[in-house]
Amino acid sequence: MNLSKETLKELYYNMVLIRHFEEVVDEYAKKGYIPGFVHLSTGQEACQAGVMKALKETDYKFPDHRSHGVCLLAGTPKERVLAEIFGKKTGISGGRGGSMHIIDIKCRNMGFNAIQGANLVTCLGTAFASQYNNTQDVTAVFFGDGTMGRGEVYEGMNIAAKWKLPILYVLVNNRYAISTRVEDVHSYPENLSDRAQGYCIPNEVIDGNDVIAVYEAASKAVKRAREGEGPTVLELLTYRWQGMFSGDPAAYRPKEEVEIWKEERCPIKRLREKLVQDKTFTTEELDKLNKESLEEIQGMLKYALESPEPEPEEAIKHVYVGREVQGR
Repeated sequence: MNLSKETLKELYYNMVLIRHFEEVVDEYAKKGYIPGFVHLSTGQEACQAGVMKALKETDYKFPDHRSHGVCLLAGTPKERVLAEIFGKKTGISGGRGGSMHIIDIKCRNMGFNAIQGANLVTCLGTAFASQYNNTQDVTAVFFGDGTMGRGEVYEGMNIAAKWKLPILYVLVNNRYAISTRVEDVHSYPENLSDRAQGYCIPNEVIDGNDVIAVYEAASKAVKRAREGEGPTVLELLTYRWQGMFSGDPAAYRPKEEVEIWKEERCPIKRLREKLVQDKTFTTEELDKLNKESLEEIQGMLKYALESPEPEPEEAIKHVYVGREVQGR
């Protein structure tokens, strides 16, 4: 795939934007501004930027725990994504969802419900709707290596394969499920996606820190789904720089391992070096993009910090309660 300069610029900018966004979220979570748990994807930016570039806004997206970047690129006003994480009234759900429940149906970001593997079942609904209505919209569902051990994965894949549903399964293999290394719990420690072959679903293992490779593989899988050929599983090999959640010291990981991924395999650094080496962009042009992304993030942060808190009475809105039935 011969990528245009504009596409490469967008991929680079979006990765930098996600990185800066996660850094701000991490900083303010540790300061106590953000309620609840926060799961960051620092180091995994290529997985999100590459896949999202291959999708249309009308495609359905099912994020997981570590998908702020997906929500950021889905089409929602970005400042409202951060406001939601801060629990503010101006957030997408009025601050009710927080970090783990960012949802925006208008942009077909279908949200995450915090139950591991559940999105691999619920995504069948949107995929079937696309097939039934012949819209050619694709459903992309994100999940991690830990989720591959759950039964919902295989129940969902079985139906998707049988009905040839237009689904892109994005298996983000960052090598750790909470504190457990992937090879300690899986019988296929290197190619977890090979299990999809049992359902006649094609799979491909990609360097998840190479955003161009991710974008090309996702584009091919999306095209296949739009043409009615059914689901594909992409296994993106990557690494999360932080622990399971913001504040997790992650003592279970060797420091040398973390440093290798940070220094030698950083997705942003790799693309930057390639773009400069190929003379697609100058260092100064990329520095300008970095600055622009920081300015955009600061605008989002200002909006989130200055937004009002929800009124206490709003806590009972949109809550379903039983009603006393007359005569009983």
